[in-house]
Amino acid sequence: MVSEGESLVVITGASSGLGRALARAVPFPATVVDISRSGVGGDGIEHLTADLSDPTAWPDVGDQIHRLFSVYQPARAVFIHAAGTLNPIGFAGEVDTAAYSRNVLLNSAAGQVLGHMFLSAVRGREGSFQLVMISSGAARSVYPGWSAYGAGKAALDQWVRNVGAEQKTRGGVAVVSIAPGVLATAMQEQIRKTSETDFPEVARFHSLHEEDRLADPAEAAARIWRALEAGIESGSVVDIRDLDPG
Repeated sequence: MVSEGESLVVITGASSGLGRALARAVPFPATVVDISRSGVGGDGIEHLTADLSDPTAWPDVGDQIHRLFSVYQPARAVFIHAAGTLNPIGFAGEVDTAAYSRNVLLNSAAGQVLGHMFLSAVRGREGSFQLVMISSGAARSVYPGWSAYGAGKAALDQWVRNVGAEQKTRGGVAVVSIAPGVLATAMQEQIRKTSETDFPEVARFHSLHEEDRLADPAEAAARIWRALEAGIESGSVVDIRDLDPG
């Protein structure tokens, strides 16, 4: 566990994809904690099991975050919400309601509530603190079949704008949203397996794959960490390719 005065990095969704790449690429000595449903730790990463699409799991996660701060007093802490899901891909009103509800909860509500809990845990503490939401181009573009996903990412972006302004007034935590670009992850594989009926834009994503235009998650993670180390103004919603073209 982290010792007093050391650094703490908490990443949701660090069991795979960009979250795992971010956990592996932390550029400073730190205890790294993954919060996900299926992670098993490893690679020096500790794991906290939680289904973040289930609101009943959120209070326990908040308690764990508070416990880390109250016991170990890290001088630096970074919280990154990278967990997300495209399931179910399909038109609103046509897909499974329970799955659609889980999508809304994970992509929109969980990040806001866990971000609030992180801010509560660091309130009044001395140190350097960053709160990061992983966004997507889907927050700004229309993709029929991704209504819950795109709306969830847009909600997080607006949350960052508002809370970032709050932290400039009082608190001092750097709150930012970062879109990583289109990455070669299991999520992209899922997209390419989707029918045109459920996702009319699927041909575009086949082309990105065939033209080798999907970024390596490890490269995207390195860019994100470089940007965070350099500093991003609180309240900013950015595309990492604009900040660090690699």
